[in-house]
Amino acid sequence: MFGKRSGTDTDLRAPKPGAVSPEPAPAPAPTMSRAPPPPAVASPPLAPIKAPPPPPMENRRSDNYYEVKATIFGALIEAIDLAQLAKLDSESAREEIRDIVNEIIAIKNIVMSIAEQEELLDDICNDVLGYGPLEPLLSRDDIADIMVNGANTVYIEVAGKIQRTGIRFRDNQQLLNICQRIVSQVGRRVDESSPICDARLADGSRVNAIVQPLSIDGPTLTIRKFKKDKLTLDQLVKFGAISPEGAEILQIIGRVRCNVLISGGTGSGKTTLLNCLTNYIEHDERVITCEDAAELQLQQPHVVRLETRPPNIEGEGQVTMRELVRNCLRMRPERIIVGEVRGPEAFDLLQAMNTGHDGSMGTLHANNPREALSRCESMITMGGFSLPSRTIREMICASIDVIVQAARLRDGSRRITHITEVMGMEGDTIITQDIFVYDLIGEDANGKIIGRHRSTGIGRPKFWERARYYGDEKRLAAALDAAEVAPTK
Repeated sequence: MFGKRSGTDTDLRAPKPGAVSPEPAPAPAPTMSRAPPPPAVASPPLAPIKAPPPPPMENRRSDNYYEVKATIFGALIEAIDLAQLAKLDSESAREEIRDIVNEIIAIKNIVMSIAEQEELLDDICNDVLGYGPLEPLLSRDDIADIMVNGANTVYIEVAGKIQRTGIRFRDNQQLLNICQRIVSQVGRRVDESSPICDARLADGSRVNAIVQPLSIDGPTLTIRKFKKDKLTLDQLVKFGAISPEGAEILQIIGRVRCNVLISGGTGSGKTTLLNCLTNYIEHDERVITCEDAAELQLQQPHVVRLETRPPNIEGEGQVTMRELVRNCLRMRPERIIVGEVRGPEAFDLLQAMNTGHDGSMGTLHANNPREALSRCESMITMGGFSLPSRTIREMICASIDVIVQAARLRDGSRRITHITEVMGMEGDTIITQDIFVYDLIGEDANGKIIGRHRSTGIGRPKFWERARYYGDEKRLAAALDAAEVAPTK
């Protein structure tokens, strides 16, 4: 299966005893020098977390490593039949690659230690079968974001802080190949004619790629990683994102089919919070999700996942978020979940919320609950709907019950800062009422934000009757009473 593909290719198998090698005498063996490791830079932990793993080997690689790797990789590509390799499972393919690379190292008399050889073998296997230099980062569960700014610059976010790594790609072409490999797995493409692409990995991690000519210094790849273990509200309480009483209120909101809008800035945890709220959807409900890149992880048995589609190379075949949301209404949904509301689909989502699909949810970018309502109105207006402002606001009031605001604070921690009700209209103004808020108190000696979650003292929120209908009014009253004076965190 593996070996020379033609008589002119280099024979990478070990020669038989007594045979005359067709190759000239080997050049002096390359050695793999190692630069001294740079001093470790670690940001102070924001909460008790497991000690991060040691810096990856890429942080300590010399330029000579990449020269040796390029030599071996080129010989491997000549010797291997990629079509046959694709038919093998991952483990068998890795074993085949490792066997051939070991032979190449022996034939070319490359001098390296066992540890260096193992590192090189893993690296080449990742290049052929995986995502190359990204593989060690993707395997780490403590990383939230991976940001690749060209072949030589890779940043990661750990515990809310951005750090630069020593990882790099061979060149921009290798990085572009990996971008294309990622997006092609979900039927998309990224190249000069389509230089921007949203995609996802097999585990649901969200991917954005932008390449030349738009990205001047080389391909830029951003990966928002998903944890292997789905977060729950109990874990958010443990991390301090919400108090136990606030989590109880959110559970009730999710269970009693309130229409919820989750608002927040970039990286504030909107999608994580949306996943947590969907835990309280009953298992006999039909749920339909609409996303640009499918990343929600609903656990209910009756879920239909829909994903938008970009235009093809001829500019045809595009399916927008608005078309997905409108089509949902013909699919007999009980709840509609929109991963992110960005444009005129806001109108269709509000229509769905107001026509019997209680318990629908969506997220959008905004810095506070009132701004979230203004953005909803703006998105509907930009969609070309010639409706008076008052009519749009009345529709918003009739559709949205609760806004949950998430925020990322300056120390990198994430907090749920508001649970706010939409009450109605006074004149031409939408009236809102905070049920639950987060008060900033100060910061400690390490720069960590100190604050507290508390109830605003609302005795009976507007959705009280809805909670009563589902038999949860006593739980709601107890949670509101207990949250009036919350402990400092």
